[in-house]
Amino acid sequence: VQLQASGGGLVQAGDSLRLSCLASGRSFSRNAMGWFRQAPGKEREFVAAVSASGGSTRYADSVKDRFTISRDHTKTYLQVNTLKPEDTAVYYCAADRDRDSIVRIRWSEYDYWGQGTLVTVSS
Repeated sequence: VQLQASGGGLVQAGDSLRLSCLASGRSFSRNAMGWFRQAPGKEREFVAAVSASGGSTRYADSVKDRFTISRDHTKTYLQVNTLKPEDTAVYYCAADRDRDSIVRIRWSEYDYWGQGTLVTVSS
């Protein structure tokens, strides 16, 4: 089972990126999916999550109105707009450990993790 995150890079403040998370080895079509991030020297934090159906989403206050999470049958996406230097972090996608769960924001409730993709925002 593998979750592969991609799409990160070095950008300037105000730029946009689209992060993708590809699942392989099993289907997560019935699992909520989340994005978390970890900046150097800081704890991992919740960014956004989407339900299995895609109909319900949750966002951290710091990214609301700038980031959009979505999903299709095989990938989960995070559209990140108006990037700020404080968004610099390794971004991880994750799958909730339970099928058919509500959208949750604690990383401990996610059992499957990708390797992360680095987003660096210069001022």
